[in-house]
Amino acid sequence: MKQVISFVLNGDQMELEVEPHWTLLYLLRERLELTGTKSGCESGECGACTVLVNGKTINSCIFPVMEIQGTTVTTIEGLAKPAGELHPLQRAFIEHGGVQCGYCTPGMIMAAKGLLDENPNPTEDEIRHALAGNICRCTGYAQIIEAIKAAIQTPA
Repeated sequence: MKQVISFVLNGDQMELEVEPHWTLLYLLRERLELTGTKSGCESGECGACTVLVNGKTINSCIFPVMEIQGTTVTTIEGLAKPAGELHPLQRAFIEHGGVQCGYCTPGMIMAAKGLLDENPNPTEDEIRHALAGNICRCTGYAQIIEAIKAAIQTPA
């Protein structure tokens, strides 16, 4: 039986009917057509589905949709400014080759965003630790780390 939930998504207040068995990933991709958040393993192991809930990184593939009641959810689509200007992390990933096939990119960027929101000047070890739950099959880790370091130096 559907239930109504209310939350903020990328700055917009939402009130939606959802099935309690849905995951946040299902709601985002299949119902709201926000396909920037990727479906990878669907078991919380690869990080492709990483989004922010109340500023904290979560794996949306295993996050129960009912848990977003009253929260603020930010997806990769919510990072760019309304006029389309990319977030410094998005620009840095492009400029420093942190985007290869691109499948892991939204999750990597959201994990980095969560880290930088908590710690605006992390060490390389702290960056690596924050990305530990995100897998890049193209082995672009060096460029991803460089992109995040560059974004730290760029004003938002």
